[in-house]
Amino acid sequence: MSEVIALDPTVFTDMPASGADHAAVLVMLLGEEEAAGLLGQLTQAELSILGERMCTIGDVSPDAITGAVTTFARSAAQGGITSHGRVDSVRRIMTSAVGQVKADNLMRRVAPEEPAKTSALDLAHWLEADVLIPLVEDEHPQAIAVLLVQLDPVKAAAVLAGLPDHLHAPVVHRVARLGPISPQALTILEESLTAKISRAHGAAPLKMGGVREAASIINNAARTVERRVMPAIGKIDKLLARELENEMFKFDHLFELDQQMMGQLLREVESELLIDALKGIEENEREYFFRAMSSRAADGLRDEIEARGRVKRTDVDAAQKQILITARRLAEDGTIVLGKGDDDYV
Repeated sequence: MSEVIALDPTVFTDMPASGADHAAVLVMLLGEEEAAGLLGQLTQAELSILGERMCTIGDVSPDAITGAVTTFARSAAQGGITSHGRVDSVRRIMTSAVGQVKADNLMRRVAPEEPAKTSALDLAHWLEADVLIPLVEDEHPQAIAVLLVQLDPVKAAAVLAGLPDHLHAPVVHRVARLGPISPQALTILEESLTAKISRAHGAAPLKMGGVREAASIINNAARTVERRVMPAIGKIDKLLARELENEMFKFDHLFELDQQMMGQLLREVESELLIDALKGIEENEREYFFRAMSSRAADGLRDEIEARGRVKRTDVDAAQKQILITARRLAEDGTIVLGKGDDDYV
């Protein structure tokens, strides 16, 4: 919608007498960021008219909303939306939303007709894990970490698992502590990869990595990788190990348990603790727990949650944390499986 108005500001004046009212309604239907972006493209005179109508228009009925949208659609249909510069426009929007690296990777998928870049790091997104592993296994752990955070978590996990065991903990540690990356560091990695895959290099300053990215890689790796890496990380950086555990095991991960495993977990959890924990999630999410109970027990728990009233956020978080501790203990005992657990069974 903002693109059409930006291309043809007369869309306001071309409307019928109530055009300003219609425009005011349309702007108020947008979110604040979208509305701000649209208003930033108007002239001072248009802003004055539109602002005055937005403040004085009063209550807006459903029929008025329908009329505004219909009028806009009619005006937009007359002007159309040009395809000129479309790919560049979408790229800018994607970059603003998810960052340059992820946007570049996404645009290669959605706009394959766009001329492909020849950067070695760009090419790495297209290579399979078994091709990447021999390219990077002799690199410094810092360089490997820079590469992994630019891959999707599943591929990054596969590359990590294929590296020599002694590299696992140092690489994950550096992923979590990566922070801002200088153009020089990227250039070094580019040059190394370029020499191996015969591609030109390019570099850009990017803020990459973090505990969440490291935890995502571990969660997508086989269970043996997690069991090997986490104790090693704990020896290197105890604080990071705790941060990784908190990020790897969140309360919504329990939604992935089947009914049998959920039942085994609930048998270890006190009722009062469960009530506080479930107060902090949506009703549909509570069903994951209710389905593991008898109908009578589930109905009783629903009534107790309703009767509990308001609960402090800190109490909810503490209850969920205690249940997660119990779940992790059961996972370590092999009673339940959290995450993929790919290599736990044959």
